[in-house]
Amino acid sequence: MAAHGPRRVGQTAAVNAYLWITVVSLAAWVWLLLGQGFFWRTDVRLPPRREPDAWPSVCVVVPARDEAAVLPESLPSLLAQDYPGRAEIFLVDDGSTDGTGELARELARRHGGLPLTVDSPGEPPAGWTGKLWAVRYGIGLARARDPEYLLLTDADIAHAPDSLRELVAAAEAGGFDVVSQMARLRVASLWERLVVPAFVYFFAQLYPFRWIGRKGSRTAAAAGGCVLLRAGMAQRARVPDAIRHAVIDDVALARAVKGAGGHVWLGLADRVDSVRPYPRLGDLWRMVSRSAYAQLRHNPLLLLGTVAGLALVYLVPPAAVVVGAAGGDAATALAGAVAWAVMAGTYLPMLRYYGQPLWPAPLLPFTAFLYLLMTVDSAVQHYRGRGAAWKGRTYTRPDAVPDEG
Repeated sequence: MAAHGPRRVGQTAAVNAYLWITVVSLAAWVWLLLGQGFFWRTDVRLPPRREPDAWPSVCVVVPARDEAAVLPESLPSLLAQDYPGRAEIFLVDDGSTDGTGELARELARRHGGLPLTVDSPGEPPAGWTGKLWAVRYGIGLARARDPEYLLLTDADIAHAPDSLRELVAAAEAGGFDVVSQMARLRVASLWERLVVPAFVYFFAQLYPFRWIGRKGSRTAAAAGGCVLLRAGMAQRARVPDAIRHAVIDDVALARAVKGAGGHVWLGLADRVDSVRPYPRLGDLWRMVSRSAYAQLRHNPLLLLGTVAGLALVYLVPPAAVVVGAAGGDAATALAGAVAWAVMAGTYLPMLRYYGQPLWPAPLLPFTAFLYLLMTVDSAVQHYRGRGAAWKGRTYTRPDAVPDEG
């Protein structure tokens, strides 16, 4: 019997170690549930609004590169905006090869509505991403109209007829310098159902919306598909010149505005939808991996910490249930089950927001594992020197990777 003593001690130590790891994971989920700005709630929508006595003028800037496939669904919604004040659209054709610019003009002739100007800035100079260079060019065109607000919106974003009115009313009522809505992404294919709601869930976990809108908070983020920005604040914060090297341009814009003393609000959209499809896993993989490592500032230590954190928070709970049940360790299995239940429970509101069935909730560890692999792949592509490919344009500088748009 003595010969089995060391083995039993080693087994007991391993069981205790796994139990403690599981308890740490459970503690992390209790913190995320209660202490991370209630990120999992989906009730952060446009703040209280009131119509101003005089509606301010707005210029809408739409950077577009090879967007002929989505423009027929998105551009007419901008042209049809029911806005009481003066509003005008500037679509910047960023070197498209699919007839984006001419299609935009044809849609304007066919649908009428707000005035539309289509122009092209040429190739971006060194140090500028294509999208931000197009935004800069569009803002330059808009400044000739001396608008009070700029609406920066992507070419794949469709707006309800009252979207602009509601955005401006919220900014005026709340004194916000930025009002941004995270467009409701398309969820149709199986992979979109598994990955897309989780994308928004993870974003909100990193940047809790309640913290962003709080004055004095250092948390800053925006959603590039829909950003209403005071023109005066754009000049004060030197947007977009100050962020021309930024990797995640919408987050960088919000940080620049907060750094200039501005007030930023970000929430989920009710009137703004992305029409861009991501039907296959490969499409979603490229969307995430294109800028995932840039989010970590191309820092190997941050990458290791992120991988370890994702494993601890998302992968340990289901593994603990399996290991605990197989080894007869009820405490480990129970701790893992509780952590997994909290995880799934915090995901349910996002699934409801997207009108999805609830079966993907317990599969969140699998989705998180996919995101872990996407992040690692992003780092691998960076160190292979391949840069980031975006609509036929390759970016090799670490600080010149475009955001989705």
